[in-house]
Amino acid sequence: MRRDLFDEEHELFRETVREFLAREVVPHHEQWEKDGIVPREVWKKAGELGMFGFAVPEEYGGSGITDYRYNVVIVEEIMRAGATGLGFTLHNDVMAPYFVDMTNDEQKERWLPGYASGELITAVAMSEPAAGSDLQGIRTTAIRDGDHYVVNGSKTFITNGINSDLVVTVTKTDPTQGARGITLLVIERGMEGFTRGRNLDKIGMKAQDTAELFFDNVRVPVANRLGDADGQGFFQLMANLPQERLSIAVAAVAASEAILEQTIEYCRNRQAFGRSIGKFQNTRFVLAELATEVEIARHFVDKCVTALNAKELSAVDAAKAKWWTTDLQNKVVDRCLQLHGGYGYMMEYPVARAFLDSRVQSIYGGTNEIMKEIIGRSLDL
Repeated sequence: MRRDLFDEEHELFRETVREFLAREVVPHHEQWEKDGIVPREVWKKAGELGMFGFAVPEEYGGSGITDYRYNVVIVEEIMRAGATGLGFTLHNDVMAPYFVDMTNDEQKERWLPGYASGELITAVAMSEPAAGSDLQGIRTTAIRDGDHYVVNGSKTFITNGINSDLVVTVTKTDPTQGARGITLLVIERGMEGFTRGRNLDKIGMKAQDTAELFFDNVRVPVANRLGDADGQGFFQLMANLPQERLSIAVAAVAASEAILEQTIEYCRNRQAFGRSIGKFQNTRFVLAELATEVEIARHFVDKCVTALNAKELSAVDAAKAKWWTTDLQNKVVDRCLQLHGGYGYMMEYPVARAFLDSRVQSIYGGTNEIMKEIIGRSLDL
């Protein structure tokens, strides 16, 4: 079925992104996986090509384009290249609304030029050792002291945790108020008392720096608060979650398409019992099922992208997209690995790396169990 999401401008941009990845990323990604981190220089090179800050106004160094389809192009090409170490998606899809829509003029002048150029790398710090999907259970506190907050606590599983310069940190400014006591503070690299722990050793996405963060009496200026008053943080987070979850779904479908395409080619060429394994009925049936489900997922996600651009994407539809596509991604990778036989278990084959990289998709951005809870609540049972 023909895909009609993109215009010519998007496809031209796709060529730019694809060429950048082929030149600056793919040849080095294996080494980055061994290092556990992507060099900051790559971020700057991507920024020079205009790969960040589409929605950032031109006066702050961005493109001033509020069209999420450009973000989709980047996500798709990163996943097709297998470049899972790049934290660009978080920077573009998750962090942009905080820095573009929730900052005042003074904050925009301080942060947006570096955000758009790739010189300031961003992260969001929500999860804690004892609080993941339950944001109201966080324990990191920010106590007002004159024109500063004093922040104490810790965060974990933070994407871009080592490289990040600006960390949107979820804090409790009033622990007695539940959701209404949560405030978002931007904690900056170099603030006294802000330290980074381990670059966490994950089963997949090895080149993606994922870290623990610690706050020991960090004095954060009130000027670094997002919003004009305390207690707005929970609602700011909820407003941005549909785009974050759609981004995960976009990645899931693109990754599924890439592995499926590679597996079909493998099955054409791999010989067993005197013929290609693609000639066996079981192989054809497995691939037929996967091809059908991936295409169905593709068109639903494209519809969600259109809805997001029109500011009509609901939290429920984003949850549907997130859980369905990430479960599908894990199914596709598992069955494709099986069709590779013993070679699928070898790390030099992309399907093996994809098997490890894909597992987290159903966990972060809100677990798939939470997604189903969101959908279930909408059914008025």
